[in-house]
Amino acid sequence: MAADVKQSRNKKRSGFFRKIGDGISEFGKRFTDGSVGTKLSHFIFGAGSFYHGQIVKGIIFLVIQLGILAVMIFCPSINNTPYGWKALVNLSLKNVSEGGVFDPATGEMAVGSDCKLMILFGFVTIALIFIYFIVWNLNIASSYKADNDKKVGKKPTTFKEDCKELLDGKFHILMLTPTCIAATAFTVLPTIFMIALAFTTYNQQDMNNLGTNLFNWNGLQNFSSVFTGEGSLGFEIKNRFLPVLGWTLIWAVFATLTCYFGGIILALLINKKGLKGKKVFRTLFILTIAVPQFISLLAVRNLLGEYGPINSLLQSIGWIQEPIGFLGLKATDSEILAKVMVIIINMWVGIPYTMLMTSGILMNIPSDLYEAARVDGTSTVKMFFKITLPYVIFITTPYLISSFVGNINSFNSIYLLTGGGPTYPGYQAGGTDLLVTWLYKVTIDQGMYNTGAVIGIFTFLITATITLVTYRRSKAYNEEDTFQ
Repeated sequence: MAADVKQSRNKKRSGFFRKIGDGISEFGKRFTDGSVGTKLSHFIFGAGSFYHGQIVKGIIFLVIQLGILAVMIFCPSINNTPYGWKALVNLSLKNVSEGGVFDPATGEMAVGSDCKLMILFGFVTIALIFIYFIVWNLNIASSYKADNDKKVGKKPTTFKEDCKELLDGKFHILMLTPTCIAATAFTVLPTIFMIALAFTTYNQQDMNNLGTNLFNWNGLQNFSSVFTGEGSLGFEIKNRFLPVLGWTLIWAVFATLTCYFGGIILALLINKKGLKGKKVFRTLFILTIAVPQFISLLAVRNLLGEYGPINSLLQSIGWIQEPIGFLGLKATDSEILAKVMVIIINMWVGIPYTMLMTSGILMNIPSDLYEAARVDGTSTVKMFFKITLPYVIFITTPYLISSFVGNINSFNSIYLLTGGGPTYPGYQAGGTDLLVTWLYKVTIDQGMYNTGAVIGIFTFLITATITLVTYRRSKAYNEEDTFQ
């Protein structure tokens, strides 16, 4: 089995490089074997479409080319920050000017550079260049397709026919294209922008004190501060990074497994034959999903708070003499108690999700498996571990991995319950802070966007590595056909 999996992976790798070679070969073939219009399309967008009488398509290609070239050459600017080739030059963050300088010629205060916009516009310009080459390839492919249609006696498709094809055979492309563009604009570019800030001196708090929007690249200095303790928050990162990382992983493991197995057990109990009122039980647990999570968490925070009703009740009956901060709301509270409480409370909001999902899976397990096991005299516990649990785990492995990653980035469960407390004097990161809540404090409270970006990159590397390694080694990936 292991040899087959390894052979399959090698085939995938060889297939990937073969596709690259085929693509290069196909590109050369289109230029040498193509018509005059196809050859011109390599330099003038839409030339091949005009050559084949596809006027509307040719105009669209040409307008895109002229529009992108105009941006690249004339470099329009926003807030004194240009796009185009100047934006690529400005990515060095060296061609900057300080704001607030009086200009005798105009009698006005000069507007200075904004390094944040310079980096952002530089990446937007790079994205435009990628779009340029994508459209360039599409325009050549369209012309070459028309060449082949003519060779077999067909007429090149009209714009109306192309639109009809988009609404029929290529409808998936029509629907996915806006999604891909939106994902690039609102996910990929912001992510790249935030990663770039990890290599700069961008400290909003210091910049506000100096009244400037300027900062510089500083290479790997922010990353080295994790180990050396240098920089504005270097001492905190050096002393608190490993404890926060350790608690983040512990939290993710316990929060995932408690909700996962708790949901499976709850689903088994509710789906037990002979149980009356199944719909009532399901409805009660679904109510915890219907109520927004932040409301449930804030309600529990108030109940278990230092001056909440639970403390008041315990004091009134004489069980305690002074309030107990169950959730680490006081600096003197037990960190262990706070961590245990957030894991227990998270079960309340997490188990019903797994219960609903597992209920559907349990109904699809073939009853013949259980009948055969009963005939062989297998106990109920053994059937659970040999039939039910393997089947459920196989089906839900992707969910289990995504749940683990989601718990690593579980902001609400920690921030709304404990705020990261109990606190450590002199540090932003508290006893129950996860990497994501620590990141929030560093960026929002301190304005240390460069340091926050470093923490964000470490978080991404951890989650991505765990996700890829776990999924590639799981049966859901390697034995996909087992339960089909």
